[in-house]
Amino acid sequence: MTGEGFAALADLVGDGGVVVLSGAGLSTESGIPDYRGPLSRGRDPRPMTYQTFVGSAGARRRYWARSHLGWRHITGAAPNDGHRAVAALQRCGLVSDVITQNVDGLHQAAGARDVVELHGALDRVICLGCGERTARLDLDRRLRAANADWDVRARGLNPDGDVPLTDAETAAFRTVDCAGCGGVLKPDVVFFGENVRRPLVDRCFTVTENAGTLLVLGSSLTVLSGYRFVRRAARHAVPVAIVNLGPTRGDADARVRLDAPLGPTLTSLAAHLVPAAAR
Repeated sequence: MTGEGFAALADLVGDGGVVVLSGAGLSTESGIPDYRGPLSRGRDPRPMTYQTFVGSAGARRRYWARSHLGWRHITGAAPNDGHRAVAALQRCGLVSDVITQNVDGLHQAAGARDVVELHGALDRVICLGCGERTARLDLDRRLRAANADWDVRARGLNPDGDVPLTDAETAAFRTVDCAGCGGVLKPDVVFFGENVRRPLVDRCFTVTENAGTLLVLGSSLTVLSGYRFVRRAARHAVPVAIVNLGPTRGDADARVRLDAPLGPTLTSLAAHLVPAAAR
């Protein structure tokens, strides 16, 4: 890849100290859809909210039925060229920190270290009663046993790891409670209407303020959860670079802005900056 914008991006990243802030657009090339990207037209834009989940047993049953099928697709997804390029840039010392709004674990699967999962991860479950965190695989085994006669097939996939199902299909699904205390189980992710844990936010503010560059990858920055770090970088005179398909809320704060596919762009960036032996 060539061009003025790419050259400016390479200059910033080549100076090191880069903090990556990634969103759902980085994972679309792994087959995981996003809510607001150019491929999301026609997709149901209404994700589960925290208030609905905790307030309704029926809503929890619908969520777990849909997620029981959808999360298998998430766990089967492989890192794409964009994830691998970020990991290569981190291995050679140009990327210092990775903050992701994604819950798919693909940064880590590609080899990135010490990733801050701002919105949690789908491979963990938390009990709202006792607070214990357990592996999603354990819950999957329990749900399979409780629903051995539930014969429903997935049709499509939503960005948060669930699939569209009819009310009739979800009505027959059986949920399970915490094996330790009998409390309500929730995926260890931040639902809409739920706050990111303050220590995580403070950690991300600190690394953003001390960054050489904040590099936003695949996020429209529509929600405050990610956009606040762009604003923090701008207030501390930290250069912001954005690579995303389509406009973002942070474009006015960006020193470099590329409207380009993530995989090819980041692969070219790594090829330009990372020694071959470190890729």
